[in-house]
Amino acid sequence: MKNEFEMSMISELSFFLGLQIRQLENGIFLSHTKYALNMLKKIGLENSKHAKTPIGTTTKLTRDVSRKPVDPTLFRSMIGSLLYLTASRPDICFSIGLCARYQSNPIESHFTAFKRIMKYVASTLEFGLWYMCDTNMSLVGYSDFDWAVSLDDSKSTSGGCFYLGNNLVSWLSKNQNYISLSTAKAEYIAAGSCLGFIGVVIEGLIGSMDLTGNIIVQASDIVESEVELHIEAIE
Repeated sequence: MKNEFEMSMISELSFFLGLQIRQLENGIFLSHTKYALNMLKKIGLENSKHAKTPIGTTTKLTRDVSRKPVDPTLFRSMIGSLLYLTASRPDICFSIGLCARYQSNPIESHFTAFKRIMKYVASTLEFGLWYMCDTNMSLVGYSDFDWAVSLDDSKSTSGGCFYLGNNLVSWLSKNQNYISLSTAKAEYIAAGSCLGFIGVVIEGLIGSMDLTGNIIVQASDIVESEVELHIEAIE
C-alpha cells in the first residue's frame, strides 16, 4: 500500500471508525465499547438499570397507528447507530432487526424495545469478537428461525452464523420473503438462505474470479432450488 498511497506507520492499529482493536500474541479482539458508551450518554441511559437480554421472550411489536407516535427522525438515527454496532455484536442482530422494521412510523412500544436493547448493551459493554490465531480452515454454518414472529404479516425470521475454524466470520438475521404455513417450511427457507450465504462467504474468501468459487456458488444456487421444490411439496 505504501507504493500506491502516501502513508506512514505510527503504531499498531488500535481504533478504526469506532471499532476498538486489541492485537495480542494469540489473537485479535474487536469491540465497540467506547462507541456504545457514547451512544448511552447521548440518550441518557448510561446510568439506567441494566437488562439481562436484548429483548423479552414475549415481546411482540406491531404497526399499530392508533398508539402514540415518537419522533421518526430520532428513532431512525438511533436504529442506524445500533445497526453499526452489530459489526462486533451479533448477539443483538435479531432484536435490532425487529425494531428496524418500524422506522417509518415508530410508536412508544418500538422506542421501549429500543431502550431495552440499549440497557442490555450497557450491561455488556465489554462484549466483542475474539479471533484466535490457533484455528483451522473448516467453514461451518448454523441456521435457525423464529416462526411467524411478525404480527403484521405472519412472516418468520431466518438467522444464521458462520465459523471459519473457531472464529465467527459472518452472521445474519432477516425477515423471510414468504409466509410459512408450517415450521418445516420456515426451517427450509432459513436453511436455504444460510446455504446461499455460505457460498457468498466462500467466494469472498477464495476470490470471486476463482473457478472453484464459481462452482461452489452455483452449487448453492442448485441446492436453494431444491429447497424451493421441497417447500412447494410441503404446501
